[in-house]
Amino acid sequence: MLERFKTIYRGGSGEIVEKKSRFIATVRLTETEEEALAFIESVRKKYWNATHNCYAYVIGERKELMRASDDGEPQGTAGHPMLDVLLGEDLYNVTVVVTRYFGGTLLGTGGLVRAYSRAVQEGIAQSQVIERQYGTVLEIQTDYNGIGKILYLIGQKGLATLDSEYTDQVKVRILVPVSALEQTEKELVEATNGRARLVRGESFYYAKLGDKILMGEELTPEKG
Repeated sequence: MLERFKTIYRGGSGEIVEKKSRFIATVRLTETEEEALAFIESVRKKYWNATHNCYAYVIGERKELMRASDDGEPQGTAGHPMLDVLLGEDLYNVTVVVTRYFGGTLLGTGGLVRAYSRAVQEGIAQSQVIERQYGTVLEIQTDYNGIGKILYLIGQKGLATLDSEYTDQVKVRILVPVSALEQTEKELVEATNGRARLVRGESFYYAKLGDKILMGEELTPEKG
């Protein structure tokens, strides 16, 4: 299981014009090949009168599914350059379709490669990209003497706070990346001289978007 990876939160669409040819890149989160193929077909229907609808997608924890299509363009001038951009951005579970409306002027092999690559870059720029992290909920229970050091440590590490409860004791639930869990627990115990009680909860993927923590279905708003 990947501890962290970059992917699409909300897909976008970007357009460039090269010698009067329009290149429209449409980007979408796709977590299975079935989703990728359905998305490609939907773009083809939307731009049914286009000259070409080339595509590329990368799916899987090990990027085990990678496909690209030139859709009638000279071999190697569209699909693979598009795929190279996705790989260069280190994106997972993403599909991009670049729609071309021919403008009457041939671009040549190099021109096509540059145009399709630039279109994908523009499409990604118009999308929201997030980094998903695999983390564990950690509940911290302590007295009021220890909460100051705990909150300082949480802030210093940039950890996400889910909620807190102040009664005769203080309970704080945070999200800790699995790779940092043991070290974080050690530092919390040291900071409170062993007074803090730590309870591990469930583990799952989450992401930060500004000040918001995304979890569960919130990670895939376009599928809701």
